[in-house]
Amino acid sequence: MNTLEIIKIGGNILDNHHQLEKFMYEFMKLHHPKILVHGGGSSASEMCQKLDIPIQMEDGRRITNGPTLDVTVMVYAGLINKNIVAKLQAQSANALGLSGADLNIISAEKRSGTEIDYGFVGDIDSESINTYFLKRLLDEQIIPVISAITHDTHGQLLNTNADTIASTLAAALCQTCEVKLSYCFEKAGVLQNVDDNNSLIELLNKETFANLKTKGVIKDGMIPKLDTAFEALNQDVQNVHIKHAHNLTSQTGTELTL
Repeated sequence: MNTLEIIKIGGNILDNHHQLEKFMYEFMKLHHPKILVHGGGSSASEMCQKLDIPIQMEDGRRITNGPTLDVTVMVYAGLINKNIVAKLQAQSANALGLSGADLNIISAEKRSGTEIDYGFVGDIDSESINTYFLKRLLDEQIIPVISAITHDTHGQLLNTNADTIASTLAAALCQTCEVKLSYCFEKAGVLQNVDDNNSLIELLNKETFANLKTKGVIKDGMIPKLDTAFEALNQDVQNVHIKHAHNLTSQTGTELTL
């Protein structure tokens, strides 16, 4: 395996049947071995609202108490994960839906030592990734579809940011192959104006990111996404892009550099 594609899909694409089908078509045009990582934040929020569970966010990250964890496990590892797997099977792809607990592929530690109590949120690093089983799956031409649920190896499931999972997978696997990491959602990439897809920033380095963050051009959920993306570059991941889900196989989008 010389090249591995790790794709993180999120945003409104997951909530729109037509948009998701179009993304799946693009995804299957990638000829290298590939891993698909997904979140599902808006679906989890909608389910919380239906169940009258308060939604708490801090700097774009979800605070996960007990009832919220139950919802995220059901939605991420259940509904969304299996929906994606079924759509891939419909395109003759041999896909396997996984949480971090399955095959012990991603263990985590419950977040602690922060001013904010994030609840049942798991933190991971490259040592958390069981690369052995992932490589075996990839060698068998199986597409792992990984949800944003991890575990602490003591029986406790944890909610872990999907962008972080994608970045950490890339960091763990880039030691043995070239990894191409792409964050895909409903925008063209990183934008000067979030409401204007024509304001695409085609090349973004850490210094420019810091300046745009200070000016409030880059804000909200885009900040933790870019933090994890740059962390992948810091960990020697060779190629990181943020792009529209429908431009997965093109060069269009934002390329990140240090």
